[in-house]
Amino acid sequence: MVGQTLIQKIFSKASGNEATGVAENQIVFVSPHRILSHDNSAAISKTFYKIVGSNGKVWDPERIFIALDHAVPPPDAVKADNHKVIRQFVKDQKIKYFYEGGTGICHEVLPEKGHVPPNVVILGSDSHTTTHGAFGAAGIPIGRTETASVWAIGETWLKVPESIKIILNGSLPKSVYAKDIILELIRQITAAGATYNSVEFYGSTVKELSMSERMTLSNLTAEMGAKAGIFPVDTVTDEWNKQFGFKYNRLIADEDARYVNTIELDVSNLTPRIAKPHKVDNVVPIEDLEKTPIDVALIGTCTNGRLDDLEIAAKILKDKTINPGVRLLVYPASQDVLLQATRQGIIEVLIAAGGQIGVPACGPCLGAYGGCIAAGEKAISSANRNFKGRMGSKEDTGIYLGSPAIVAKSALAGYITDEEV
Repeated sequence: MVGQTLIQKIFSKASGNEATGVAENQIVFVSPHRILSHDNSAAISKTFYKIVGSNGKVWDPERIFIALDHAVPPPDAVKADNHKVIRQFVKDQKIKYFYEGGTGICHEVLPEKGHVPPNVVILGSDSHTTTHGAFGAAGIPIGRTETASVWAIGETWLKVPESIKIILNGSLPKSVYAKDIILELIRQITAAGATYNSVEFYGSTVKELSMSERMTLSNLTAEMGAKAGIFPVDTVTDEWNKQFGFKYNRLIADEDARYVNTIELDVSNLTPRIAKPHKVDNVVPIEDLEKTPIDVALIGTCTNGRLDDLEIAAKILKDKTINPGVRLLVYPASQDVLLQATRQGIIEVLIAAGGQIGVPACGPCLGAYGGCIAAGEKAISSANRNFKGRMGSKEDTGIYLGSPAIVAKSALAGYITDEEV
């Protein structure tokens, strides 16, 4: 058998082809361990009933995961009606894993609640389903119609992706974080450079990255066009999984596995990176960025809204007050994160500095509610996208992406900076 990459081994298992393996670009039928959706479940449910009829039932109510997170609480009647439709669908179909608004963002709640063991396929009707590769799974984004069909029949076809190997070595300097690593990689690979590829992470740096930091990297592989972004299971993964009691064997790529590209990055000399408007791959070192005033600073989202992210920001903001011209928005990724941050005094520090704490959800990341920016305003955000209009108005706005540390420092200064204020 030809050497297999991680995605090939996971797809082999999920498609029942472990004995023979699967080839790159082969079409296989895969059954997911979980299939996730969020507020878009209302639209998906309508397509589902068109497929199966008004009295049809889902293939397995215990493998469907729905979390309300994109508009929480709903800011208007239309979104409130969507939530009502979803709740009725959950009730009628006896969906086991439904998480009400305020529980958190789907990509944070899914692993927190023990739904992501290694070596499985997680399908999701959201582009950042790649996040779950941090746990040694294959998180695969799919469309709404495809999600409806999986609800109905329990499987879908996928093309086995070719793979890119990323080798990270060295120790992160002070003020440099996982977000800076992945922004630099996106700069090198470009926004379309990993289209329908699976990305695998290796190297000495990887061994030092926490699960949260790995989630940041896997999450943003979507912004390279990747179909998956996977970390091999190691002692860090094993330690995380102890709380759930998962039983699994470690899958490792074969030594003769084929990669379409191999990228090596020594992080030791890396400086903070900023993605400038209006593309995620428009990345520059912060020292090359012109002085850029901001109106909004956002800490949160499925990219950087976890406990360690809020803690980093709180250390910078402790006993300080944000610039009077800046609105600091803080959206914890989950209720669990919010509770932990409250117990540790982190939330108090952020509020005292002038932060506005939002309900654990997506918030202004998608520009639907919760802190949208107005025409002519600029934002520094720890989120994953900076497209024109992403956070609100499309008129003369600018969204810059950086680490939570950069967001916190910039909120103090009133402009994008890595300098302590």
